[in-house]
Amino acid sequence: MQRPMEGVRVLEVAQFTFVPAAGAVLADWGADVIKIEHAERGDAQRGLVRVLGYEAASKGSSFFPIMEGPNRGKRSVGLALEKPSARPVLEELIRNSDVFLTNFLPEARAKLRIDVEDVRAINPDIIYVRGSGFGARGEEAGKGGYDSTAFWARGGSAAGVTPPGADRMTRMPAGAYGDSMGGMTIAGGIAAALYSRATTGEPSVVDVSLVGVGAWATQFTVNLALLTGGPLPVNTPPRHGSATNPLIGAYRTSDGRWIELSMLQPGRYWSEFCKLAGRDELSGDERFDSTEKLMANAAEAAEIVADLIASRPYAEWVEILSRGEGQWAAVQNAWEVGQDPALRANGLIAPLVDADGVDRELVANPVQFDETPADLTRAPQFAEHTDEVLLELGLGEDELIALKIDGAAT
Repeated sequence: MQRPMEGVRVLEVAQFTFVPAAGAVLADWGADVIKIEHAERGDAQRGLVRVLGYEAASKGSSFFPIMEGPNRGKRSVGLALEKPSARPVLEELIRNSDVFLTNFLPEARAKLRIDVEDVRAINPDIIYVRGSGFGARGEEAGKGGYDSTAFWARGGSAAGVTPPGADRMTRMPAGAYGDSMGGMTIAGGIAAALYSRATTGEPSVVDVSLVGVGAWATQFTVNLALLTGGPLPVNTPPRHGSATNPLIGAYRTSDGRWIELSMLQPGRYWSEFCKLAGRDELSGDERFDSTEKLMANAAEAAEIVADLIASRPYAEWVEILSRGEGQWAAVQNAWEVGQDPALRANGLIAPLVDADGVDRELVANPVQFDETPADLTRAPQFAEHTDEVLLELGLGEDELIALKIDGAAT
């Protein structure tokens, strides 16, 4: 398997998901990612026992999915960066790294002396990467943010999916939703910066903000608003289909599940759909017997499609529609996504062995090289690799013991 980041060392001083997810992707691609965690507290995400109403881990198990996802494949070093005795160790790690990756806010970076100038004074060739809520410039550069605020709310997604007049705002469909997209974005930026350094000799400062990723995700409507010079008019779609196409949109099955149709050429697929649904005569109906008529009478056709879909259960429609060429998808829950045949055929649900020796699975990052699935390894236990990494740096046993006595390392 090609591991294009083999030989690249990433020093990560970050917590939660947004920036650590980038480190996980780079580790999947072969990088040696060293995660610095506070010597006493560790990554704050380790303390989240319930997330969105769900237990974050099984009782008696070391497998902690909200840590495993954004931290698999890394080595963890427990280091109290605020202690003077930890500084020489940090500086040696910086000297031996290609990338410095952080989501600490400007005030914390200044206090710990890990800002661009501090790190570049130690290693002028290092690529410095900041993940933030609202960007590195402007009045909100020092403001913290999560994906629910900076990505979902500020970036336009929440308004885009909340129906007019709703009594509650639509929430993100999954925890760390924007964080995961942001981490993938950061990983791509780092790859470009490494290429640039290899070809020009110049290291980059890379910035990715959650609000920027959010705006990128909603760019279609944002660009239209910029074109029109104001908020877009509220566009309430028909209950079924679209204004000119009955074969677009979500339809409910008899057992309360959903099927999403996206057949953008109604004239091409109408006859096929009618035949699959057992209503072949509808393709010759004078209301729908040409593309122009079908589009003009889309509302009537959509009601017929809705009745047809509602007459049979989800599993039956999955089998029926699988026989055709038109584009559609089953609307799947989280468990079904994990069992999705396309994901599994492409190795995008990947196996790994946890710290207890138990076989587990995680969603792999969506990028593959040479048609080969990523080979995942588990996330580190807290400070699991402190001794290993510091001894690699050339510290002696006595120095390591002294750091631990001082509380600078774990």
